[in-house]
Parts: sequence; structure tokens; C-alpha cells
Amino acid sequence: MAPPSRTARDPSIPSTSEYTEFIQKLAAYHEKRGTNFEPEPKIANRRIDLLHLFNLVVERGGYDKVSDEKLAWRKLAGEFNLGTANLPAYAFTLKSAYYKNLAAYEISTIHGKEPPPKEILEETTAKGSGLLTRTLENYRPTIRRETSALGIDSDGSGDDGTPTRDTMATEETPGSGGRATRGLRQAPPPRQMWQPEPQSSRQTRNVTASSHTSTPQQHHGQQQNQQQQQLRGASTSYNPSSNTDNMSLAVANYEPRPQMPLTLRQVITPGNSAVEFARLQKVLKDTAAAAHGRAHVSNKGIMLPGTGFDGPNIYVRCLCALRSGIPAEQDYALHHLVKISMERGDKYRFEGFPGLAEALVEKVLEVSSLFYNVDWEVSYTEDGEMVSGDIINGVTGTPDILERIAALSKLKVDDNIHTEEFSDKMLQINEAALTLRNMVMLEENALYVYELSPLRDFLSIALNLPNLESLVELKHYALDIAEQMTKYLHLGETDPLYISLLNQLNSNDRGAILTALRAIGRISMNLEETNLLQGVPVTAIQNIIDWTMLHDEDLVHACLDFLYQYTAVVKNVDFLISKLQVEPLVNQLVRLLHYGVKIVERDIYYAREIKRPAPTTLPALPKEIFSQLVQIEEPERSSQWLRCLFEEDPDESITQITLWQAYQACFTLPPGSSNIGMLAAADFIKNVSTTFEKAAAQVQSGVAPKFIIKGIRMRSVPVDPKGEEASKCLWQGPFGGAEPCGQFFMSPETMFQHILREHLGAREMEDGKFENTSNRQYRCLWDRCHRFKSAPATKLLDIANHIKVHLPPRHVPRKEPEHFGPPPAKKSKPSYIISAPKRSLIFQVTAQDERSEAAGIPLSAVLVLRNLARNIPKTDAEAATKLGGGVSWLDRLFKPVEPRLFEILAHNKSLAVYIADLVGAIKS
Repeated sequence: MAPPSRTARDPSIPSTSEYTEFIQKLAAYHEKRGTNFEPEPKIANRRIDLLHLFNLVVERGGYDKVSDEKLAWRKLAGEFNLGTANLPAYAFTLKSAYYKNLAAYEISTIHGKEPPPKEILEETTAKGSGLLTRTLENYRPTIRRETSALGIDSDGSGDDGTPTRDTMATEETPGSGGRATRGLRQAPPPRQMWQPEPQSSRQTRNVTASSHTSTPQQHHGQQQNQQQQQLRGASTSYNPSSNTDNMSLAVANYEPRPQMPLTLRQVITPGNSAVEFARLQKVLKDTAAAAHGRAHVSNKGIMLPGTGFDGPNIYVRCLCALRSGIPAEQDYALHHLVKISMERGDKYRFEGFPGLAEALVEKVLEVSSLFYNVDWEVSYTEDGEMVSGDIINGVTGTPDILERIAALSKLKVDDNIHTEEFSDKMLQINEAALTLRNMVMLEENALYVYELSPLRDFLSIALNLPNLESLVELKHYALDIAEQMTKYLHLGETDPLYISLLNQLNSNDRGAILTALRAIGRISMNLEETNLLQGVPVTAIQNIIDWTMLHDEDLVHACLDFLYQYTAVVKNVDFLISKLQVEPLVNQLVRLLHYGVKIVERDIYYAREIKRPAPTTLPALPKEIFSQLVQIEEPERSSQWLRCLFEEDPDESITQITLWQAYQACFTLPPGSSNIGMLAAADFIKNVSTTFEKAAAQVQSGVAPKFIIKGIRMRSVPVDPKGEEASKCLWQGPFGGAEPCGQFFMSPETMFQHILREHLGAREMEDGKFENTSNRQYRCLWDRCHRFKSAPATKLLDIANHIKVHLPPRHVPRKEPEHFGPPPAKKSKPSYIISAPKRSLIFQVTAQDERSEAAGIPLSAVLVLRNLARNIPKTDAEAATKLGGGVSWLDRLFKPVEPRLFEILAHNKSLAVYIADLVGAIKS
């Protein structure tokens, strides 16, 4: 029956209508069931709130599920603050309180089933589980062992321990003695092969009389020995009639216990064992001191620091030190957290260390107390009202955080000189912010903390701190954190963090502006919601437009990213063309289409290269080259001569005799001149293969075998040792139709003197000049020249000035760059290859990605222009202009730049697709 209600309620139990109604229902339920009910059970001098206990157990799945989970009742006991001194006993007591008062009520109300009778529920121990399946047929209450009173296998542990199997032994079970055993299953007795009993040599003694005087205990032991002897073999059966014989046999086989040898122990004295004697004396002194109340505290069994106990790992150590509030411990924690986050940022995750992010946020929130009369406190309760201005809502955030900051009273802080306490605290705050900044660079950490409302409130607080030099570092860390978080956030027009980021656009700090623009541009990047960018001030937009004209690639790129998202919304475009001058912006965007442009000239060939046929005659060697070769010793002279008149060609060949005769004809001087040493024929042929790597002496088979050099051909125009080609004189015979002169010259001066002297017959004077005669007629017989044919020149000066038109240009030697070592070998193109006709085209190349597609600033600029062209016709300003008969905004903005757009469309291949879309939007 339910006990009478108490007159005074325990202060730990709430006096609410819900609790009173629950206790009344529970009391009525127990009265109907006929069981005792204790409304406020007492554990560890504390009254237990049964309603709270019932709700906790039901949330975890019920009594059976909690009991099956290891150490679950200990965790529940911890939530009631019962203490940790004897937590296992408290856990079992709590479990028993629920078992007696709430278990049957849970089965009836929560599970909708009929609870087991009180005989197998309330009147039994709370050990175990399985209430939902417990019936009279399948459940038999366990009997406590007598050892439980001694503390062995007690229920106070709170854990069910290892289950035991209750075995009911029968008289037929060997070794059972007819009593019930409650223990683990015994191993069966080993089986032995049956053997006949050997005849004993000893005479059996008659013990019949003594057997009748044995005690009951002796008789019981004799029965066990008889049963064991009867079960020696597999075929042996139990025979009660042979008990007397077996007893006699047991007495006959009795042997007395052998005597044990005497064990001697050495007496410990200072002489034989000084160390052990001193230890024993110390034990005696400690025992005597304990008997007189002066017991010495023993550390035996306790692992002290420095004796093998390493303590918690560095991560737990830092977290506990950060939460301790002790400045020295926090210095230690923040120093190691900064180092770990920097060196192991790719593996250091918040989810592996619960509470670390919250502890770091609480630390950085302390910065406000250095500049304002405030001490922020984070509240993680949803039902409580924010009655104090110092409390931050840790669950849903603080929407009026900016109003609270504006209402705070500022402290007088001299930014030129700081106290030691101020500097140390500011250093800790910066290190905590740096740790957060380093960790959110990892994508998993950014995804973990973006829902952390106190962190968002801290970003708003940090970005609205006074403009002091001591806060620059902290603000940059806050902007870096915001840049990593905003891609997971949808920030409305009135969001404090969004307003704080927009206010940074009025700063004079380039780093703050750049990071703020990136953070704003990343809003909702990983969400389905669109970043509308509503409520951007006019001054901020004008600053962004002005910044696009700076020679700062990072800042310009960030501004264009912002403008691309801003102009994607029609309302923003309407606001832009109504409040600002857009013409300078469009002109600047068109100029940015050429940002970093490179002019590339590409040759397009119309046909394939042509190979000239090999000449049949060897060209004459110019006198300038001959004079150089004569001064060279062999075999280098013959090699230079071969390079001047021959070149490699794997498809051609020349006979060895032709090559040898040409060599002799060139260097054989007229009679009377000093001879030039020449190579022998065999040495000359070997030198050909040395001069040209691909040339080889071969024998051409046929009717008449020929000795040839395969891999070389004659040049049509000789070259000097430096590779410069000679010029051919094309002066024809005096009557036309004759073959040209055909001599080669290396300089225009020698060819000019040759024409005047040999073809015009001019007389050379002593000073080296030619006499200007006027009594002759001079005609120009240069190939395909018709000058002075119908009206010959009468003065040599007139024809001489005309001849200079046909002369080759003067060769200006290039200045070779200074370098160390021999110049690199230049592989010249074979002279017999005629290049195919080609056409050179000029292209404009801007920034491209790895797929050769447009990228960088030009791409962002054309995308902003395309947004403007697409959304301007949808704006109210454009509709009002059309109704008023004015010039369309599209024509006003894009008509002046159309020629430049078409130029880019024709020459920039990577931007052509986007420019075509832009032009199409303008025309439509």
C-alpha cells in the first residue's frame, strides 16, 4: 500500500503540477496492484525525483534496454549527483528504486503490456533484465548465496556480472551427493579402460565391526568412494548390494600419509642479512605507530606521477588546462594547441575532442572585457529568457548582438602602452583565435563549427571592436574564420555577421577588405539557397567599382566575384543603375577583358614542303671563300670545302671520282705557283664520312659497279664556313637570251665591282674608283630588268646607281651574346627544302585553365557584363526609360563598346563563347 504523503517536500524535487499529478497516478497504480510505493526514495542522503528518473530511462529505451547496456545505471546515477565514492552501490540502489516503483508502471503505460505478477517482479531482486518477457513459466527467482553477505558477488556493484547457471543435481549424478549446486558446469569425469582388480598380496583386515560405528559424514564419504570405484570402467554398472565388499576393499587398500620432511628457516639477523633485517624492523615500527594512532600514510599500490604513469595525452591535457581558468595552465594549453593546429592541421579534428571548440570560443570572448564593461557568458538553455545583457544564446545565437555591443560602456584603453596583465591576456586570446583559424582551414572542422552559434556571435563582436592596432591581428583571424564558415551559412539582410562583414568594406586595411569580400562572396556557396546580397550600402558598391581600377590582381578578382553574384539578382541591378553611374564600370570591365593578354602569331600552311631536285653541276666557289680555305691546313680545309659546296641528304648520292675531281680542280694551282698540300684520294674519301655523319662510302651494284658516297648532295648555292649563302650574279649576255653570269659573291661590294669591270668594261683608276665615261651607251642586262633598254644611259654613274638595286642587302653580323664555353650547335634547315606557302594569323591569349578554357579576371569581367546585359531589360528603371521615350540602358551602356567586343570575339578564342552570349543578350 502507498505510504502517507510527507508534510515537507525535499528541496531537490520540483514542486510542479506535472510532478504532483505523476505521483498521484503512480500511487493509485501501486494501490491497485497491491504493492508498496515509496514516492521519494532516498539514496546517499538525497531524495530521488521519480518523474525525472522515469523520463530518463524511457528516453534510453526502457528498463530492459538500460539494464542490458553496460554501466548505464552508473551513468544515470552520475546525473543525479550522488557522488563518486561508492558509485556502484548507488547505481544498484537507483536501479532497485526504479525496479520497485516504476518498472511495472512502465510496462503498462509505455509498452502497453500486462506486467509480470509482483511475486516475480517487486518481491524479487532488481538484478538482471528481461521484464517484458518474464512469466511464471519461464522465470524462477534466484536464491542469494550465503557468500553475498560477505560482499562476494553482491548486488551493490550495479552490474549484473557474469551470469551463472543453476544446476539441480540428482542422486544419479556422480559426485553430487544429492544436493543442488550453483556454479559453473563441472567437467565430466575422465573415462578409463576397464581392468580387473589384481589380487592383493596383503591380507585384508576385517573392519565390519568398525564400519557400524562410523559417523554420518564418514558414511557419506564412503558412499562417494564406492561410487567413484564403481564408475572406473565404461561397462561397469552400479550395484547397491556390493557396498560392504567395497568398504572392505577401501579399508584394505588404505595406506598411511607419508611423513613430510622438516623445513628449517634461517633467522634474519644483521649479520647474515642486514637489508632484510632493516626492512623487518621498519615494518615493526610502522605497526607500532599505527597501534598508537600515528599511522604513516602508505603510497603502496598508488601510481604516483613520475613513477611510470604518463597521465592523459596532450589533447586532453590541453583541454583540461584551458577549462581550468588558471593563467599558467592556459598558457601551456594555448602554446601547444597553436603548435598542434599548425603542424598537424590536416589530422586535428574537433569531433575527436568534444568541448574543445566551445572552450576556445569562451576564451576568445574574453576580449570584450578588455575594452568594454562586459563579461560575456554563454547559455545553452532554450527555455530560459535572456534577462541579462551579458548572456549569449549558445543554442540559436544572439540576433541583437550588435545592439548590445552599441549599448556597452567603453573602457579607457591606451593603445600606445599596455599593462602586463593586458598584454598577457591579449596574447592568450590571439593564440586561441589562431588555433580556431588554423583548425577551420580543414573542411571537416569548418563543417563542425559552422552551427556553433557562440562562434558566430564572437565573429560579430570581434569585427565591431574599436579600431586599435592591438586588435588588428584578432580581426584578421576572425575574418579568416568567417571566410571558411560562410559557405555553409545563409545570411539574411539583418544578420549581425553579414552586417559586420559589409562594414569591413569601409576599412583602410587591404587585407581586411580582401578577406571580407571573399567571405561575402562565399555565402551559401555549398547550400541550395541563393546569395541575394541584399542591403549592400551605396558607398560599399562604389568602393568596389573604384577598386576594379587598381593594379592589384587579388583585389580586382575579389571585387569581380562580388559583382558577379550581385548582378545576378534583378533587384540589385535595378538598384545599381538607379543609384550609381554604371558607364565607368562597363568601360572598365571591357578593359579588363584584355587583362594579361598576350599577342600570339601563328602560321597556317596551305600545302606541304617541296624538295628541290639535286643539281647536276657543282657551283663555283666564291673567291672570298677560297681565300679563307687556302689558309687552313688539311684535313680541316677539305672538311670546310665539303660543307661549303655539299650538304647531307639521305636520299641522294655522288660518285667518289666526281667528288675527288672537284676537290682537285679547286685546289690545283696553275704552273709556277706554290702548290697547296692536298690529301690523298683514300684519305679524302675517309674525311667525307668524318665531315658528314650520315654519309658513307658504298659500292653501287649494276652492270658497271660504281663507288659512291651515299647521303650527300651538291648545293645549289655555296655557303661560307659560318653558313651564310653567297649571292649569284644574274647579268646576261649582251644580246639577251644568253645564260646568266653565274658567279657567286659573298658581299655586294665585290659583285658591284665585278659588274662594272667585267660586264660594263669600266676603267678603274689608281685610287680604286672607276672613270665616269659619257661617250658610251649603257644598258642593264640583269635578269628580267627592262631599265635602260629602250633609252640606254650615257653616263656610267647613272647605270652604276641603278645596278645597286639588284645587289643583295649588306649582311650585318649579329652580336653574339656573351656566354661561357662553345656556342650551342644550330641545326640549319636544308637548302633543298622549299617551305610551303603560309599565312600568319594574330591571336589574343588571356588567362586559361588546364583545359585551355577562359579563367581569371577576363572571365569574371565578361560574366559580370553578361549579367548586366541579361538583367537590365527586366529592371524597373529600364521599363521607365522606355515609357518616357528615352535611350535604352542597354544602348547607353553597350553601344560605345560594341566594336571592342567584336574585336575580342574575333581574336580571343577562349573568350569567344562568352562574348557571343554577351552580344546575343545585347542584340535580343
